Amino acid sequence: MTEELPATDSYLREAKATVVDHHPEGVVLDRTVFYARGGGQPGDIGVLESDVARFAVEDTYRSQGVVVHRMGDERPPVGTLVEARIDWDRRYHLMRTHTALHALTAIIWRGFGAKATGSNMTPGEARIDFELPSMSVEFGQMVEDQLNAALAQDHVTRIHWMDRAEAIADPDLIRTKVNLIPESITTLRIVDIGDLDRQADGGTHVRSTAEVGAVRVLKTESKGKANKRMRIGIPQ
Repeated sequence: MTEELPATDSYLREAKATVVDHHPEGVVLDRTVFYARGGGQPGDIGVLESDVARFAVEDTYRSQGVVVHRMGDERPPVGTLVEARIDWDRRYHLMRTHTALHALTAIIWRGFGAKATGSNMTPGEARIDFELPSMSVEFGQMVEDQLNAALAQDHVTRIHWMDRAEAIADPDLIRTKVNLIPESITTLRIVDIGDLDRQADGGTHVRSTAEVGAVRVLKTESKGKANKRMRIGIPQ
């Protein structure tokens, strides 16, 4: 099992690690500062650097429960001590984007009782779908105003852990329409954003909503009778 450092410290940029296995597309480390993609958040990219060589990490993902650092054909041998270093600018932009998405889901949930049906993000831009009958341009502008007002209130983000049964029993905690958390996971990571939002989530976030900056609603669109999409942008 790889110790996944981003789960407890999203601001960690580098860490020493040992290559413990090879995978058809990359290597496995005993501990990693790289976030493995999931929940709509892309995996980290960056480098692994040993005493004699430097290897580019092109993606990070899970394969049958194993965290894989994808790279080219040249890889550090098993047993090699490396300095694992993420592309921090990209990661931080994703952290701000992810926190903005959580704040957005909180506003839609509180104001309209609608759960998210899906989401995806890239650094600085994201889309999220809601179970809503309609979503006009005017609605998007109203939500943008409410979202930026909430983010400016400097809500502090905190991470803690909760028993799965306790979390599932809380109707305000699981904000997606379908609970996609595998049943094999018995302890859930909970992200609290002040008194604004509280969700079961495995991704990386900024320490405070004040770090997100001004968010723009780029587009609203219909993806079906009761599935409406909103796209947001977060400045560099």
